[in-house]
Amino acid sequence: MLVDSHCHLDRVALDHYANDFGQFVSSTLDGGISHMLCVSIDLESWPSMVSLVESYPQISVSVGVHPNDRERHDPSPAELVELAQHPKVVAIGETGLDYFHGKGDLDWQRNRFRQHIEAAKQAKLPLIIHTRDAREDTLSIMQSQGADQAGGVMHCFTENWSMAERAIEMGFFISFSGIITFKNAADLREVVKRVPMQQLLIETDSPYLAPVPYRGKPNQPIYVHQVAECVAEIKGLGVEEVAVQTTENYYRCFPLAAH
Repeated sequence: MLVDSHCHLDRVALDHYANDFGQFVSSTLDGGISHMLCVSIDLESWPSMVSLVESYPQISVSVGVHPNDRERHDPSPAELVELAQHPKVVAIGETGLDYFHGKGDLDWQRNRFRQHIEAAKQAKLPLIIHTRDAREDTLSIMQSQGADQAGGVMHCFTENWSMAERAIEMGFFISFSGIITFKNAADLREVVKRVPMQQLLIETDSPYLAPVPYRGKPNQPIYVHQVAECVAEIKGLGVEEVAVQTTENYYRCFPLAAH
């Protein structure tokens, strides 16, 4: 059994499931996925996201606002901590820095990141960190704000080994998505090789970034199998060993998901 440690289930296409979310969940569980973490990207859609998954014990959620959209409501730490009291919530995020999409003065993005780190520390919950083209600033803010006190995961990791190593030193897990199966991802596969199995997670980021051979199509949690197979090949391990270790890692990273 595998865990999808990062997906956006309120955005997954349900065409093949008669537009029935319950049928989608049943099919995913039957396909060997034991748990999914449905990750928040804004507070406007958060109530409907939670409502969608609330009755499924195999699905946990996070609360947070993605770094890409300036127009979204910017919550205070107190607001995030209050929302995090919901029994489904196991993490704060996704949060972080994105200089690939972000342009101009990005102080607002850095401030939002700081607020989320503070909320995670107050709520005693792990962080889900998104980072793209912002290595030094991401690590600097993590260090200065004491992100190591919360821990968490660098999700959909696409950066270099140096960044992964520094994040691991702060107690963070490194999570890889279907990107590692892409033909042009040789450098990233080298990072996978170096990340200790005890600090490695796998995810789909559904409905985005479908792995080979589904690249270009809508992603779904069942495709975390392809990510696990790729990790197994890179590491010279059996797929079952990858499944067991990454599942164990998931519950170490997000202990409330086990409740």
